[in-house]
Amino acid sequence: EQLLQMMEERMMDVEQKLRLVKRLLQDKVNQLKEQLSKNTKADAMVKDLYVENAQLLKALEVTEQRQKTAERKNYLLEEKIANLNRIVKNLASPSFSP
Repeated sequence: EQLLQMMEERMMDVEQKLRLVKRLLQDKVNQLKEQLSKNTKADAMVKDLYVENAQLLKALEVTEQRQKTAERKNYLLEEKIANLNRIVKNLASPSFSP
């Protein structure tokens, strides 16, 4: 009977330890599920940022191209102005000569 009593106590101890391990494992599962959810959200944000970055790079490229075009047009206009000033100067010079 004493052996039976010891076996029952041991069984209860083992069951208690199993419940504790089960609770710890469930806590770990919950923690990992939460981490997975956070990682999924972070992954979606990274993908969104990647797409946004690509769009911004394209917009920057277009803007830089427009700036280069504007600078070329500005240079050509400055050349035309300089040429027109020379023409006006040449036209005006003989008319003021006596």
